[in-house]
Amino acid sequence: MTSMPPDSTGRRAAIFGLAAFMAAPALLPKAAFAQRGLMPDFADLAERVLPSVVNIAVVSEQQVQIPPEMRGTPFERYFRERRGRQQVQGAGSGFVIDPAGYVVTNNHVVGNATRIVVALQDGTELTAKVVGTDDLTDLALLKVEPREPLPAVPWGSSGSSRVGQWVIAAGNPFGLGGTVTSGIISARGREIGAGPFDDFIQTDAAINPGNSGGPLFNTSGEVIGINTAIYSPSGASAGIGFATPSDLAKGVIEQLRREGRVERGWLGVSVQDMNPTDGARGRRGVLVGGVERGSPAARAGVRVGDIVTALNGERISTSSALIRAVAGTPPGQTLRVSLLRDGRAQDVAVQVGRRPASPS
Repeated sequence: MTSMPPDSTGRRAAIFGLAAFMAAPALLPKAAFAQRGLMPDFADLAERVLPSVVNIAVVSEQQVQIPPEMRGTPFERYFRERRGRQQVQGAGSGFVIDPAGYVVTNNHVVGNATRIVVALQDGTELTAKVVGTDDLTDLALLKVEPREPLPAVPWGSSGSSRVGQWVIAAGNPFGLGGTVTSGIISARGREIGAGPFDDFIQTDAAINPGNSGGPLFNTSGEVIGINTAIYSPSGASAGIGFATPSDLAKGVIEQLRREGRVERGWLGVSVQDMNPTDGARGRRGVLVGGVERGSPAARAGVRVGDIVTALNGERISTSSALIRAVAGTPPGQTLRVSLLRDGRAQDVAVQVGRRPASPS
């Protein structure tokens, strides 16, 4: 991935070449002409969901680097005491999932904030506290104390969404306040190098700095994604934005609300996708490249060279799918791992462990 300049919420935008073209009318199917003049009207939808979308302002402190020429001089202490830390302000978006005042946003929006203020659409400002954050999925859950119940939006199923379906993104781009943009789902299951749980929804609905943490709605007004990142040559929207799917986010947020942290399953194996050079042409599965000593997989007898084909009967064809499936299994539960070893199919029972902070 190319180098990425930071946006106002700390995310990065990659330089990405774009090419545009216009289809000649003669090449368009007759059905396309029949739909002209029937573009969707999102006014009712926007009116219904916007009260649940919030603006988030954060203030944080960061350590200022002491100039090398001041180190070891009488000015070093003065610099540390007077100028050693500076306040940084940022802005992002979020949405209410519970009338009691629970708000979802991105982890990178709140960061190491010393103060977080949630602004409602009517201008009401409420101080928020962090219930919990999850760096691996870039999600955070906040809590405010409203005087009366807040309007909330429901989760939708990202798994049932389809490429080409209409969506709207809502948030606080460039700190302007409540804004909606429309587009379609451009792709699903995108991996952008953000982490082991990459499974993003790609959309061409305009997402800009400040939209981070805001919701991506389907036309039923359900949240199917949390706007997280963009590809752009300028830092502004270039029609390629990414949202964390709701099917992944919902479980993380529920854990944060219940426990204040996320616990993930772990087998203790390194895996890679199959390819023809692995000597298993035509076989579908994930190749075990390493097994950590003393890990759950090692205790169950999993070996290097095994090909994992399914978990609890569900077919596994990519390493990322295996990692997500194991991570979503509560520690202590037992997984039935189907694998091929020397061409022979067999099942092994693995009691899932707790994912370390920096697993191998």
